[in-house]
Formats: sequence, structure tokens, C-alpha cells
Amino acid sequence: MSDPAIGRLHPLPAADALTDGDLTALYDDPRRAPWVRVNFVSSLDGAATVQGLSAGLGGDADHRVFDLLRRLCDVVVVGAGTVRAEGYGAMRVDRAAQRAREGAGLAAHPVFAIVSAHLELDPGSAVFTDAPVRPLVVTTEAAPRRQREALAAVADVLVCGVDRVDPAAMVAALADRGLARIHCEGGPHLFADLIAAGVVDELCLTVSPLLVAGTASRIAAGATPDVPLELELAHVLNADGTLLLRYVRP
Repeated sequence: MSDPAIGRLHPLPAADALTDGDLTALYDDPRRAPWVRVNFVSSLDGAATVQGLSAGLGGDADHRVFDLLRRLCDVVVVGAGTVRAEGYGAMRVDRAAQRAREGAGLAAHPVFAIVSAHLELDPGSAVFTDAPVRPLVVTTEAAPRRQREALAAVADVLVCGVDRVDPAAMVAALADRGLARIHCEGGPHLFADLIAAGVVDELCLTVSPLLVAGTASRIAAGATPDVPLELELAHVLNADGTLLLRYVRP
């Protein structure tokens, strides 16, 4: 199957049928280190899921950019609830992505960092047993000690916070390990915590041309920042009515 056509609407001049190289150039410009990018998809009416999963919102263009963004990071950060709900396996990219990453001076695969305050994770799952790179588990001092020890056999456990994961401490701990390009794929509660901590540098938001209604959650739900975080528009891409928006922190 050929790649879905993606064109640029902003900034001008507009462009049609962007190549993977064009798209990589549009997204590959972190302005400082560490750099925290968050990637989400939403319906026109603000739903983050369809029947409980984000997969019902993302089309071919969203999947194409989703895969490209994994080529550009050191670490993919995901909340444990999203790992379970969305059926994540090991963090493994295909051979083309491996070659692109290695050509850019990155490791063949990004590190997978799972955020879990209570460590409700199975050490025997493919997330750990099939991982090409030893994963990370980001947790708290209050996490169950026995479960922490079990996970330490299959992952490096980072303690970042007392009873809640401290996003700023997590970003600092990842940067200390040389993982400065941080790419977060959700979920909504982790995103809200990142916003409240003021550590979000970029949001890549796909707006799907669907109206969902119902009781689906927003892309960020939970913690509230003292002051809303202002971002500026970097680009707008279009693929048959699906908008791919990129906002960055000034």
C-alpha cells in the first residue's frame, strides 16, 4: 500500500505530497535539550478515543506520522494504563526506521519508558521479554517493593516522586541517562501531569474528521496547571480532511 498523501497548508507556500524526508525535516528540530514532545489524536468534538481506544480515530496519515516520530526520539514514554488499554507490545521499529535512526546517530530502537505509580505491570509480558532494548519503568517511592523487585529483573526502575510520579524529576532522570529527546504517547492523565509540571515543549495533534460524542475523555485529563501553558503553531498538514497540527513552546 502506498503512503497516504500529506500536504502542507501552513506555513506558506503550501506543498503537496510530502515525502518522508520532508516530514522528518518538519518535525526534527528540537530547540533545546531535554525536549518533551507529546503526540495525540482527537476527534473534531474533542474525543480522545472511540469505544475506549484511540485506534478508532487515527487514519493512514496519522499512522504514517506516528511511525516517523518514533524515528526521531531517544525514548518513548507511555502511561501504564495506556500500555494496557492500547495493547502495547515491545518497543520495536522496523528495519527502515532502524536504518534512519542509525543514520541520524541514534540507537536502532528507542527505549520504552512506562510510567506507573502502582506498578500494575506483568514482568512476563512481551513489553519486557521481547524488548530489543532494556525498558525503563518510572515509579514512586510508595510503589509495592515486591513488584518493584520483580520488574527490576526485566527493566531499569527509576524512582521519581514519593507517592506520585514527578514529571520534572522524570524528565531530568531520562536526560541524565542520555535520553534527551523524549516522546510521550499518552495517556490523558500523564499528559495532564506533564502540563501541570510545565515540562511540555511540543504537542503533535492529529484532528480526525469525526464526530464521536458520548463520554470519551479529552487528550488531557486530571491535574491542572497554575497558569495555562501557551504554545505557538509550527505547521498544519492536511491529508484528505485529517489535520496534523504541530505546536511548540516559544
